[in-house]
Amino acid sequence: MTGPEGPYFYLDGCATAPLRESVMACMGKVQQESWGNPSSLHRIGCDAAESLERARLSIGESLGADRSEILFSSGATESAHLALLGLAKTESPGRLVISAVEHPAVAAAAQQLAESGWTVERWPVDADGQIEMQHLQRLLEPPTKIVSLIWGQSEVGTLQPIQAVGEACRSKHIPFHTDATQVLSQGCPNWNELPVDLLTASAHKCGGPRGIGLLLLRPEIAERIQPLLAGGQQENGLRAGTECPVLAQGMAAAFREIAPCQANQVKTSGSGIASLRDALLALLRQNAAIRVSGHPTDRLPHHLSVLVSDRHGQPMSGRALVRALDREGIAASSGSACSSGRDSDSPVLAAMGVDPRWRRSGLRLSLGHWIDPATLPEINDRIQNAIARMNHQRV
Repeated sequence: MTGPEGPYFYLDGCATAPLRESVMACMGKVQQESWGNPSSLHRIGCDAAESLERARLSIGESLGADRSEILFSSGATESAHLALLGLAKTESPGRLVISAVEHPAVAAAAQQLAESGWTVERWPVDADGQIEMQHLQRLLEPPTKIVSLIWGQSEVGTLQPIQAVGEACRSKHIPFHTDATQVLSQGCPNWNELPVDLLTASAHKCGGPRGIGLLLLRPEIAERIQPLLAGGQQENGLRAGTECPVLAQGMAAAFREIAPCQANQVKTSGSGIASLRDALLALLRQNAAIRVSGHPTDRLPHHLSVLVSDRHGQPMSGRALVRALDREGIAASSGSACSSGRDSDSPVLAAMGVDPRWRRSGLRLSLGHWIDPATLPEINDRIQNAIARMNHQRV
């Protein structure tokens, strides 16, 4: 992206990613050829229905899932609500366990369950934002009926040990949901190898279109879950509303551009986007005012979260720094895009035990395939200039 004063660098991929050219081309073709209502019985509707199912089949191939296990939604927020609230509809109130660093969408769904008689317990995290595994056995004891953990935390980048937790939940027959939105932006895990019962994600984090997401669910869960939206029998009766083949094909095209995750592990260092992130971090660390937050190694490969201090060692406002960076030609964020509009302490940093003075000083930089490695020195210079300007204003 170029402006009148030179290139504008987009470092906010965790909020949304630019639409990939291949996705745009795919969606344009589908819009011309399969624009009908997939529920209509005439040939135009049948063409749309076929396009929708081809998208579902393609996504299944990318994720190692059967097409019958894929449910389309408007995005990860709706999918998470359907996963938790839809499953809870078939249970008497019990305990829902979520991490203390969940995305606001999952926290909001949990709050709805709390208001309907469920007990919600938040799994404590350590100073790096990773759940404390010593609580595992206690939290899986009755009355726990559902567990939900964010796989890759969007604000600080920390990855959770979903393999270990999922296996423990499976041994106790407790349904396990994971918000995998940020992880799926960087790699396609093999659904058949994951000890997960419900998985949610959006398309727009990985270069797909906004307005569509998915819920992966095991057949035995699909038999139990109840819809939140009524009116039609779309998506096997679990999500009413006219489906959009254009968006579905766009999501399928985006997933085809993403490499598989090896052994269900996100590549956190050493190659690809992680090496780009590490190179930028090495440049930023030349300034002692910048320190990393979140887990140092078990983190999303495209994600950097830092706390920034002024020349006196006092915390800088993350929101003010985002505005200063924008003036320097860099797009970044001060936390999750779904909560960064509020000028308040970060609940994620609070859960990590960060000193209250620093809970508004977080800065998130998230990279993507659109970043040219040759531009990293200029990106670093602009970040340092923004910090220096803020220091000058504090004189």
